[in-house]
Amino acid sequence: MADSMITKQALAASIKELMEREPLSKISVGDITSNCGVNRQTFYYHFKDKYELVNWIYYTETVKLMSSFSDRAHWTDGLGALCRYMRDNKRFYINALSTPGQNSFQEYLLEFARGLVRSLAEGLLGESPIGEEDLEFIADFYAFAFVGLIMKWARHGMKEEPDGYILRVKEMTDASIHYALEKYKKE
Repeated sequence: MADSMITKQALAASIKELMEREPLSKISVGDITSNCGVNRQTFYYHFKDKYELVNWIYYTETVKLMSSFSDRAHWTDGLGALCRYMRDNKRFYINALSTPGQNSFQEYLLEFARGLVRSLAEGLLGESPIGEEDLEFIADFYAFAFVGLIMKWARHGMKEEPDGYILRVKEMTDASIHYALEKYKKE
């Protein structure tokens, strides 16, 4: 493994350990570097700030899980795997979901969910035309619902086994997305 990757992983482990005890807003770059024994310049060689480090963690840790549910046949399996992974890293992801703003984990999930819903909708539409604005509205609606449910689950301590509510989401989505697409189809 390249030295650069080892250093990034050490910084990631450090911030994750710190986020077990305190919110991201209270953690400084100095805290991160002193916790893992590297200097501040090393940190800035790899990341511009702590938010970029946290985003790197989101991307490297969840991309495989999220890509596993990028198709219609397996999206609920992937969503379940993501939730179980988040629960295995509970304190970090509860903290991450409570950190608002640009480049937050919430935004990361929202963008991915939008793409997923678009893909699901386009697969269901086939050759039937629908306006871009309508497709974006449907994607936003379901993406916000998915992320909202994940955030609620996290706020309640990730105690509930995610498979039960994911099944409920699938049942609601399967039924209602067909209706929404039919409603917005162009004649």
